[in-house]
Amino acid sequence: MNQKHSEQYKIIGQAIKKYRKQRGLTQEQLADRVSISISYLTKIEAPNCDQPFSLEVIFDIAEVLEIPAHVLLEDL
Repeated sequence: MNQKHSEQYKIIGQAIKKYRKQRGLTQEQLADRVSISISYLTKIEAPNCDQPFSLEVIFDIAEVLEIPAHVLLEDL
């Protein structure tokens, strides 16, 4: 991946994974509720994330996880 913010995407992806597991959701369940493909979510959550994603996706995921969106950005 040749992206300027690749490390930040990895950190956000790991936060999404952490809160998804805390909510007891599978990747399939979260992807379905956010209306994204499971392969897209899998790439977002991968430790070597090579998938950029939009603020809209972050907001949608945070809404499903019932957390403020900024929580997913806290470790940046």
